[in-house]
Amino acid sequence: MTSTPRILCPVDFSEASRGALRIAATVAGHFGARMTVLAVEDPLLTEAIGLGTGVTWDPEETRKELDHFVTRALHARVGQALDLEHEVVVGQPAQEILRSAQKERCDLIVMSTHGLTGMRKLFFGSTTERVLRETTVPVLATPPDYAPSSLDEIRRLVGHVLVPVDLRPASAYQVQVARGLAEALGVPMIATHVVEPVRSPLAAKLHLPSIELERRTRAEDALKELLTTVPQKLNAEALVAFGDPAEEIIKVARDRKAGLIVVGLHGSPMTGPRMGSVTYRLLCLAHALVLALPPAGTSSEAQTTGDAESFVYK
Repeated sequence: MTSTPRILCPVDFSEASRGALRIAATVAGHFGARMTVLAVEDPLLTEAIGLGTGVTWDPEETRKELDHFVTRALHARVGQALDLEHEVVVGQPAQEILRSAQKERCDLIVMSTHGLTGMRKLFFGSTTERVLRETTVPVLATPPDYAPSSLDEIRRLVGHVLVPVDLRPASAYQVQVARGLAEALGVPMIATHVVEPVRSPLAAKLHLPSIELERRTRAEDALKELLTTVPQKLNAEALVAFGDPAEEIIKVARDRKAGLIVVGLHGSPMTGPRMGSVTYRLLCLAHALVLALPPAGTSSEAQTTGDAESFVYK
């Protein structure tokens, strides 16, 4: 991990990315992080400029536009408390975002779930989806029309930190990151597990109510065990729900007014982090900040593992 935390914030000049930029700047200012604002130009567009007009594309023009975009978005923050740099590259957005995050040894990527790039898949931006499928760095995904400009405003919008877990070994890492965020923001946290209905031909032959009760009891015990390391001052709550995981998580977030959801990206040594269907649907449906965590230790560079702790435990 680098001595100074680093944040990458890709923007596409949309209003949604303006909000992500403000959140990234607030986090960077609070934790003394260095922030890189990245703009990615489509190679087909840069070529078309030359073919259609005879004028060669100049990256300095995009850099000027980026500087103007940042200045208007952040107002008085620019040039004062922030350690800020701009970067303009040409290529496919998701690939360039991941490349920049690796090159700069970033600890966190902050980006909007929506933008100007391509058609939406359901309600979810394709660039953000591709980044989440391959990232080894935590990604804070921000919803559109979400642009707080101070930590106090973020704290009010968050209200509660919600951490949905599947009770596999990686759940302990998720809970510890959620704990650190709840402590930093001074808000309560909720850990939840969703018990899915049994879908099997054997179900008709078994005494299902007793099995479902046993599954729920085991889930409650495991969830409480996960929370034994969480300080009592956080008022951590263990909540077991029953039904479709994504839909139940959204219900909990809505009912408990949880504005920050900490989810895990499943992975393996062979494939690396991968966004599962529950996380995908959650990002499609949630109107909240979502911090997506790759499995601990998935980065190919030792300095980028444990990335989230560089912020929440600073």
